[in-house]
Amino acid sequence: MDGWITAIRVPFGQWTKLAIDFVQTHAAAPIDVFATVMKAMIEGTAKLLILPPATVTIVVVTAFVWWLHRRWSLTAYAAVSLFAIANFGFWEATMETVALVGFATLLSVAIGVPIGIAAAHRPWVADAIRPLLDLMQTLPTFVYLIPTLVLFGLGVVPGLVSTVIFAIPAPIRLTQLGIASVPVPLREAGEAFGATRRQLLWKVELPHAMPMIMTGVNQCIMLSLSMVVVAALVGAGGLGKPVVRALNTVNVAMGFEAGLAIVLLAILLDRVCKRPRMRRRAP
Repeated sequence: MDGWITAIRVPFGQWTKLAIDFVQTHAAAPIDVFATVMKAMIEGTAKLLILPPATVTIVVVTAFVWWLHRRWSLTAYAAVSLFAIANFGFWEATMETVALVGFATLLSVAIGVPIGIAAAHRPWVADAIRPLLDLMQTLPTFVYLIPTLVLFGLGVVPGLVSTVIFAIPAPIRLTQLGIASVPVPLREAGEAFGATRRQLLWKVELPHAMPMIMTGVNQCIMLSLSMVVVAALVGAGGLGKPVVRALNTVNVAMGFEAGLAIVLLAILLDRVCKRPRMRRRAP
Protein backbone atom coordinates (compact mmCIF):
# COMPACT_ATOMS: atom_id res chain seq x y z
CA MET A 1 0.00 0.00 0.00
CA ASP A 2 2.99 2.29 0.47
CA GLY A 3 4.28 1.79 -3.05
CA TRP A 4 2.83 5.13 -4.13
CA ILE A 5 5.34 6.92 -1.89
CA THR A 6 8.29 5.81 -4.02
CA ALA A 7 6.39 5.60 -7.31
CA ILE A 8 7.53 9.11 -8.22
CA ARG A 9 10.90 9.54 -6.57
CA VAL A 10 12.31 13.02 -5.99
CA PRO A 11 15.78 12.96 -7.64
CA PHE A 12 17.45 15.10 -5.00
CA GLY A 13 20.75 13.26 -5.35
CA GLN A 14 20.76 13.77 -9.12
CA TRP A 15 20.03 17.47 -8.67
CA THR A 16 22.99 17.74 -6.31
CA LYS A 17 25.23 15.92 -8.79
CA LEU A 18 24.11 18.22 -11.60
CA ALA A 19 24.89 21.26 -9.43
CA ILE A 20 28.37 19.95 -8.62
CA ASP A 21 28.99 19.15 -12.30
CA PHE A 22 27.85 22.64 -13.28
CA VAL A 23 30.22 24.25 -10.79
CA GLN A 24 33.05 21.96 -11.86
CA THR A 25 32.49 22.82 -15.53
CA HIS A 26 31.92 26.56 -15.35
CA ALA A 27 34.06 27.53 -12.35
CA ALA A 28 37.08 25.32 -12.89
CA ALA A 29 39.53 28.23 -13.22
CA PRO A 30 38.57 30.04 -9.96
CA ILE A 31 38.51 26.71 -8.12
CA ASP A 32 41.99 25.84 -9.38
CA VAL A 33 43.34 29.26 -8.40
CA PHE A 34 41.80 29.01 -4.93
CA ALA A 35 43.13 25.49 -4.45
CA THR A 36 46.63 26.42 -5.62
CA VAL A 37 46.83 29.53 -3.42
CA MET A 38 45.47 27.85 -0.30
CA LYS A 39 47.68 24.79 -0.76
CA ALA A 40 50.77 26.97 -1.14
CA MET A 41 49.88 29.08 1.90
CA ILE A 42 49.09 26.15 4.20
CA GLU A 43 52.08 24.06 3.16
CA GLY A 44 54.36 27.10 3.29
CA THR A 45 53.19 27.96 6.80
CA ALA A 46 53.68 24.37 7.92
CA LYS A 47 57.25 24.37 6.53
CA LEU A 48 58.01 27.62 8.35
CA LEU A 49 56.73 26.14 11.61
CA ILE A 50 58.80 22.99 11.10
CA LEU A 51 61.95 24.91 10.11
CA PRO A 52 63.18 25.85 13.62
CA PRO A 53 64.23 23.07 15.98
CA ALA A 54 61.42 21.77 18.16
CA THR A 55 63.25 22.96 21.28
CA VAL A 56 63.36 26.54 20.03
CA THR A 57 59.66 26.51 19.15
CA ILE A 58 58.74 25.05 22.55
CA VAL A 59 60.71 27.79 24.35
CA VAL A 60 59.15 30.55 22.22
CA VAL A 61 55.60 29.24 22.65
CA THR A 62 56.10 28.78 26.39
CA ALA A 63 57.39 32.34 26.74
CA PHE A 64 54.47 33.66 24.72
CA VAL A 65 51.98 31.79 26.92
CA TRP A 66 53.57 33.28 30.04
CA TRP A 67 53.56 36.79 28.55
CA LEU A 68 49.91 36.46 27.53
CA HIS A 69 48.40 34.87 30.64
CA ARG A 70 51.02 35.15 33.42
CA ARG A 71 49.95 31.80 34.86
CA TRP A 72 52.59 29.28 35.89
CA SER A 73 50.22 26.32 35.60
CA LEU A 74 49.29 27.09 31.99
CA THR A 75 52.91 27.88 31.10
CA ALA A 76 54.08 24.57 32.55
CA TYR A 77 51.33 22.72 30.73
CA ALA A 78 52.35 24.33 27.43
CA ALA A 79 55.96 23.23 27.88
CA VAL A 80 55.12 19.70 29.03
CA SER A 81 52.46 19.07 26.36
CA LEU A 82 54.65 20.30 23.49
CA PHE A 83 57.60 18.28 24.78
CA ALA A 84 55.37 15.18 24.98
CA ILE A 85 54.16 15.69 21.41
CA ALA A 86 57.75 16.01 20.20
CA ASN A 87 58.74 12.95 22.22
CA PHE A 88 55.99 10.91 20.55
CA GLY A 89 57.52 11.76 17.16
CA PHE A 90 54.54 13.79 15.93
CA TRP A 91 56.13 17.24 15.87
CA GLU A 92 55.95 17.78 12.11
CA ALA A 93 52.41 16.40 11.98
CA THR A 94 51.44 18.77 14.79
CA MET A 95 52.81 21.79 12.95
CA GLU A 96 50.87 20.72 9.83
CA THR A 97 47.74 20.48 11.95
CA VAL A 98 48.34 23.92 13.47
CA ALA A 99 48.70 25.41 9.97
CA LEU A 100 45.50 23.76 8.76
CA VAL A 101 43.52 24.72 11.87
CA GLY A 102 44.87 28.27 11.72
CA PHE A 103 43.82 28.89 8.12
CA ALA A 104 40.46 27.18 8.66
CA THR A 105 39.81 29.41 11.66
CA LEU A 106 40.87 32.56 9.80
CA LEU A 107 38.54 31.76 6.89
CA SER A 108 35.67 30.82 9.19
CA VAL A 109 35.99 34.00 11.25
CA ALA A 110 36.52 36.25 8.21
CA ILE A 111 33.33 34.89 6.64
CA GLY A 112 31.31 34.12 9.76
CA VAL A 113 31.62 37.36 11.75
CA PRO A 114 30.24 39.65 8.99
CA ILE A 115 27.40 37.20 8.35
CA GLY A 116 26.65 37.11 12.08
CA ILE A 117 26.58 40.93 12.21
CA ALA A 118 24.22 41.05 9.22
CA ALA A 119 21.98 38.40 10.81
CA ALA A 120 21.81 40.38 14.05
CA HIS A 121 20.83 43.59 12.25
CA ARG A 122 18.45 42.05 9.70
CA PRO A 123 16.02 39.39 10.94
CA TRP A 124 15.32 38.17 7.40
CA VAL A 125 19.01 37.25 7.03
CA ALA A 126 18.87 35.27 10.28
CA ASP A 127 15.73 33.47 9.13
CA ALA A 128 17.30 32.70 5.75
CA ILE A 129 20.56 31.25 7.07
CA ARG A 130 19.16 29.36 10.06
CA PRO A 131 18.19 26.24 8.08
CA LEU A 132 21.53 26.30 6.28
CA LEU A 133 23.44 26.51 9.57
CA ASP A 134 21.37 23.67 10.99
CA LEU A 135 22.20 21.62 7.90
CA MET A 136 25.91 22.37 8.16
CA GLN A 137 25.99 21.38 11.83
CA THR A 138 23.97 18.18 11.54
CA LEU A 139 24.98 16.80 8.14
CA PRO A 140 27.58 14.03 8.57
CA THR A 141 31.00 15.30 7.63
CA PHE A 142 31.64 12.43 5.23
CA VAL A 143 28.69 13.61 3.09
CA TYR A 144 30.21 16.96 2.16
CA LEU A 145 33.64 15.40 1.83
CA ILE A 146 32.38 13.90 -1.43
CA PRO A 147 31.68 17.18 -3.32
CA THR A 148 34.80 18.87 -1.93
CA LEU A 149 36.87 15.89 -3.05
CA VAL A 150 35.30 16.07 -6.53
CA LEU A 151 35.91 19.80 -6.84
CA PHE A 152 39.39 20.06 -5.32
CA GLY A 153 40.88 16.57 -5.59
CA LEU A 154 43.04 14.88 -2.99
CA GLY A 155 45.12 17.09 -0.74
CA VAL A 156 44.93 19.65 1.98
CA VAL A 157 42.39 21.94 0.25
CA PRO A 158 39.33 19.63 0.45
CA GLY A 159 40.21 19.08 4.10
CA LEU A 160 40.34 22.85 4.59
CA VAL A 161 37.01 23.46 2.85
CA SER A 162 35.30 20.64 4.77
CA THR A 163 36.69 21.99 8.03
CA VAL A 164 35.41 25.50 7.25
CA ILE A 165 31.94 24.15 6.43
CA PHE A 166 31.88 22.25 9.71
CA ALA A 167 33.25 25.07 11.90
CA ILE A 168 31.75 28.25 10.44
CA PRO A 169 28.30 28.02 12.12
CA ALA A 170 29.92 28.68 15.53
CA PRO A 171 31.25 32.20 14.79
CA ILE A 172 28.09 33.07 12.86
CA ARG A 173 25.71 32.08 15.67
CA LEU A 174 27.77 33.51 18.53
CA THR A 175 28.46 36.78 16.70
CA GLN A 176 24.75 37.15 16.01
CA LEU A 177 23.97 36.41 19.66
CA GLY A 178 26.59 38.87 20.89
CA ILE A 179 25.42 41.75 18.67
CA ALA A 180 21.74 41.04 19.37
CA SER A 181 22.38 41.05 23.13
CA VAL A 182 23.72 44.63 23.20
CA PRO A 183 21.43 46.54 25.62
CA VAL A 184 19.02 48.93 23.99
CA PRO A 185 19.97 51.82 26.34
CA LEU A 186 23.59 51.41 25.23
CA ARG A 187 22.59 51.73 21.58
CA GLU A 188 20.36 54.69 22.36
CA ALA A 189 23.20 56.42 24.21
CA GLY A 190 25.42 56.03 21.16
CA GLU A 191 22.71 57.41 18.89
CA ALA A 192 22.14 60.31 21.28
CA PHE A 193 25.78 61.29 20.91
CA GLY A 194 25.35 61.39 17.14
CA ALA A 195 27.06 58.09 16.26
CA THR A 196 26.48 56.82 12.75
CA ARG A 197 25.55 53.19 12.12
CA ARG A 198 29.17 52.36 11.37
CA GLN A 199 30.41 54.14 14.50
CA LEU A 200 27.71 52.43 16.52
CA LEU A 201 28.89 49.07 15.25
CA TRP A 202 32.63 49.62 15.82
CA LYS A 203 32.49 51.61 19.06
CA VAL A 204 29.43 50.20 20.85
CA GLU A 205 28.20 46.88 19.52
CA LEU A 206 31.46 45.07 18.70
CA PRO A 207 33.21 46.00 22.00
CA HIS A 208 30.18 44.80 23.98
CA ALA A 209 29.88 41.61 21.92
CA MET A 210 33.61 40.87 21.86
CA PRO A 211 33.55 38.23 24.65
CA MET A 212 30.85 36.32 22.78
CA ILE A 213 32.71 36.70 19.47
CA MET A 214 35.91 35.40 21.05
CA THR A 215 33.96 32.45 22.40
CA GLY A 216 32.88 31.77 18.82
CA VAL A 217 36.51 31.94 17.68
CA ASN A 218 37.50 29.51 20.43
CA GLN A 219 34.73 27.11 19.45
CA CYS A 220 35.78 27.44 15.81
CA ILE A 221 39.32 26.38 16.71
CA MET A 222 38.07 23.37 18.64
CA LEU A 223 35.70 22.31 15.84
CA SER A 224 38.47 22.72 13.27
CA LEU A 225 40.80 20.58 15.36
CA SER A 226 38.14 17.89 15.64
CA MET A 227 38.22 17.56 11.83
CA VAL A 228 41.90 16.63 11.51
CA VAL A 229 41.16 12.90 11.27
CA VAL A 230 38.42 13.46 8.68
CA ALA A 231 40.69 15.77 6.69
CA ALA A 232 43.37 13.07 6.65
CA LEU A 233 40.99 10.78 4.79
CA VAL A 234 41.11 13.11 1.76
CA GLY A 235 44.86 13.54 1.71
CA ALA A 236 45.50 16.30 4.24
CA GLY A 237 48.51 15.85 6.49
CA GLY A 238 48.72 16.45 10.19
CA LEU A 239 47.89 14.40 13.23
CA GLY A 240 44.97 12.74 11.48
CA LYS A 241 47.33 10.78 9.22
CA PRO A 242 48.88 8.61 11.97
CA VAL A 243 45.39 8.01 13.40
CA VAL A 244 44.14 6.75 10.03
CA ARG A 245 47.31 4.69 9.55
CA ALA A 246 46.89 3.17 13.01
CA LEU A 247 43.26 2.37 12.25
CA ASN A 248 44.16 0.62 9.00
CA THR A 249 46.93 -1.42 10.61
CA VAL A 250 45.21 -1.90 14.00
CA ASN A 251 48.23 -0.30 15.66
CA VAL A 252 46.97 0.42 19.16
CA ALA A 253 50.14 2.14 20.35
CA MET A 254 50.34 4.56 17.42
CA GLY A 255 46.61 5.31 17.58
CA PHE A 256 46.71 6.05 21.31
CA GLU A 257 49.79 8.27 21.03
CA ALA A 258 48.39 10.20 18.05
CA GLY A 259 45.05 10.62 19.82
CA LEU A 260 46.80 11.83 22.97
CA ALA A 261 48.78 14.34 20.89
CA ILE A 262 45.51 15.71 19.47
CA VAL A 263 44.05 16.00 22.98
CA LEU A 264 47.13 17.79 24.32
CA LEU A 265 47.11 20.24 21.41
CA ALA A 266 43.36 20.84 21.75
CA ILE A 267 43.62 21.64 25.46
CA LEU A 268 46.60 23.92 24.85
CA LEU A 269 44.85 25.88 22.08
CA ASP A 270 41.66 26.11 24.12
CA ARG A 271 43.44 27.55 27.17
CA VAL A 272 45.75 29.86 25.26
CA CYS A 273 43.04 31.32 23.02
CA LYS A 274 40.80 32.28 25.92
CA ARG A 275 40.88 35.90 26.99
CA PRO A 276 43.55 36.58 29.62
CA ARG A 277 42.24 37.32 33.06
CA MET A 278 42.55 40.92 34.10
CA ARG A 279 45.14 41.21 36.86
CA ARG A 280 44.06 43.24 39.84
CA ARG A 281 46.15 46.23 40.62
CA ALA A 282 47.08 46.98 44.19
CA PRO A 283 45.36 50.14 45.49
